[in-house]
Amino acid sequence: MKASEHFRILKRGIGLLYELSPTYTAFSMLEAVVSAVTPYVPIWFSARLVDAVAGGAPAKTLAVYAALTAGFTFLLGALAAWLSGRRVVGNEEMYVNANWRYAAKAMDMAYSSIEDRDTALLRERIQNETRTGYNYYFLQSCLTGFIRCTAQIIASAALTLSFFFIDSIRLWMKLTLAAGILLTVIVSAFFRSRVEKLQNRLFEDLVYVNLQANRLSEYKTDYAAGKDVRLYGMAEGIGKRYLALNEATLRKYFVPSEITGTFMTFPGKVLEQVLRFAVYMLLIFAALRGGVSVGSIARYVSCIALLMAAVLGLVDSVQRTLVNDKYLKRYFSYFDIPNEMYKGSLTVEKRDDNEYDVEFRDVSFRYPGTQAWALRHVNLKFKVGEKLAVVGMNGSGKTTFIKLLCRLYDPTEGVILLNGVDIRKYDYDEYMSLFSVVFQDFKLFAVSLGQNVAADTGFDRERVNACLTRAGFERRESALPKGLDTPLYKDYDKDGVEISGGEAQKIALARALYKDAPFIILDEPTAALDPVSEYEVYSHFNSIAGDKTAVYISHRLASCRFCDKIAVFDAGRIVQTGRHEELLAAGGGKYCELWNAQAQYYTG
Repeated sequence: MKASEHFRILKRGIGLLYELSPTYTAFSMLEAVVSAVTPYVPIWFSARLVDAVAGGAPAKTLAVYAALTAGFTFLLGALAAWLSGRRVVGNEEMYVNANWRYAAKAMDMAYSSIEDRDTALLRERIQNETRTGYNYYFLQSCLTGFIRCTAQIIASAALTLSFFFIDSIRLWMKLTLAAGILLTVIVSAFFRSRVEKLQNRLFEDLVYVNLQANRLSEYKTDYAAGKDVRLYGMAEGIGKRYLALNEATLRKYFVPSEITGTFMTFPGKVLEQVLRFAVYMLLIFAALRGGVSVGSIARYVSCIALLMAAVLGLVDSVQRTLVNDKYLKRYFSYFDIPNEMYKGSLTVEKRDDNEYDVEFRDVSFRYPGTQAWALRHVNLKFKVGEKLAVVGMNGSGKTTFIKLLCRLYDPTEGVILLNGVDIRKYDYDEYMSLFSVVFQDFKLFAVSLGQNVAADTGFDRERVNACLTRAGFERRESALPKGLDTPLYKDYDKDGVEISGGEAQKIALARALYKDAPFIILDEPTAALDPVSEYEVYSHFNSIAGDKTAVYISHRLASCRFCDKIAVFDAGRIVQTGRHEELLAAGGGKYCELWNAQAQYYTG
């Protein structure tokens, strides 16, 4: 990575820290300065105190030095404690904002990016790296380390500068000491960088191993997987695979890495102790010749040791910052994923009569990263108020057809028109407001029943009740302990109610009705319902849809009798269109094949 790129990433990273929490950023840096300076106060005053004792100073003078030492140390400690408290508050702010940043990005992404496997793996990887301490958290640590070490170097230099002007210590000794300090720093920095690269390579090697381990761990604790794990005796197999994976990781990666790292740090540690011994000997030599006071010996030894530690810490902070830039770059790469879906600017015509005409004109589509066509040369028109049934076998393109209609994806080829205008030209949010959809994989949330129906924290209670009644949920609602205020599921509330799949489907249908959009789209709306509830939905289908344009996806062809038009999909193409009676009367084709295949289960 070039220096200019390092600088760009570092600048952006510092901006991110301030954006996530100005409080944490500011107070952590101030705390670093105070914590760096604090050790030098007792060093300086203690040296003066020792010299005063050795010089036979009066008790009053000694008391003043002792009081100043304790007083300044106490004040700096109190200031550091206050700064630390503010930093902790800021850290919580940073944690909350950083987590919400993922949610905000997900809501801003194109749906194609949300479904993309590589995007999901990238997000999981940078989240794991954040938990490990890399990217923005690591940058904050490196910045505070840099500031702390810089302050220590300045303080150490100020208190040891006089050492090099001691006449009783020969010039060659001073130069030798300076060279020794430089050599120790170079050697230690070199081996520390090797250790850092070793650890970085270790983390790179373990990325997908960690992902596997996390997934296996999730299987063990996932509520939805609990039934299968127990019924099929999968717990032991999952446990063995998880433990084997971690044992292999420990043996192959961690043990060799730690042993190598330990040996690499050994030369620097030896040189540090040799240098410390040399400083002692120089000061003893100077003291015997009367050139250094007793207090100065303690001051110089302590400050030179702190100086070396600070220089090494500074080098370490710089090295780690450079290494961390790679993680920051990956972090930013996720948040830089563009939303390439064209938003449009035309206002969707608001019609009191809800008269909207939709046309698929030679539409073909394949999912990103694939070569297979999910839809091919689809041509279809339907008008407002029509009830369109979309039928076909699994994988025939039915749900993809709906995703394109709702602009979760845009066609690869061809165009979709609303009232004769390419839907890509409409304002995206306005266009989305036209549709109420119940997908097969709809999601209910661990909030109240009313909030689930309204998809909002505030809602019209009378309207919610009316929608639940139309969806066939009124009897179950009346039995709920808190009515519309009953929380669903027990994720956050011990009084939450667990609901069945069929009940959840009715709530999802009520949510679609509550939105009151001109188009209502139902993707297998009775798949989880019992026969009685299914009959109720079918028999009341027209009243449920009202004057809205309804698109109804189903495998159960009996439901198609309620629809004005049927589109039969096969292998991504529309192979037949017409009414139920027309398609049966044709005496052949895919619809008759599907109808006869189902009819055999209902006739003797």
